[in-house]
Amino acid sequence: MRILIVWGLVYLGGCSGIRPAASEAQKQNAWAHWRTCDLTEQTAQQEAVSQTLQSLTSLTAQQSEAFVLDYGLPKEPPKMETVEAVLSGGGPLARQASDDALRQPDVWAMADGVMELGIGIAGLLGGVYGLRIATFLKQARQKSDALKEIIEGNELFKRLCPSAASDFKQAHANQSPATKRLVTETKG
Repeated sequence: MRILIVWGLVYLGGCSGIRPAASEAQKQNAWAHWRTCDLTEQTAQQEAVSQTLQSLTSLTAQQSEAFVLDYGLPKEPPKMETVEAVLSGGGPLARQASDDALRQPDVWAMADGVMELGIGIAGLLGGVYGLRIATFLKQARQKSDALKEIIEGNELFKRLCPSAASDFKQAHANQSPATKRLVTETKG
């Protein structure tokens, strides 16, 4: 029963709360970003730039701190005590963090995993409710796969026939906001 409650909460809450943990490079990059913003704030004050620019750099440093808290502290913060150290080490660190971000699991793969887990749990429950849950999840997975195939086909069509792309968009202009949001999320 507890498993159903947890699974139900995840289902009702959606997958937006589920995300892979940040890599060490991403944590270091978030810390380096905060450090860059902090040094920028200090430099703006030392160089007596306009009050507007000083306020912006101060705000940027505060905002950047939230990224460090969100990603988590790195095991070993990068040695970036000076502007020169930030400028020389920031670029490669940012590229590595970007590469790590691109390697994050595919949303479709995560959704398939959640559905497979649900089907497995339903199989363990057995009985009429277990069968109904498993049937529902199998249908949801089939619909998800079908939607993905349709969107991929539409995108391929627009690339292969650029002259028809505006007509294609015009034909889909009357979609409901919910449909547009779903298609946008699926493309992403």
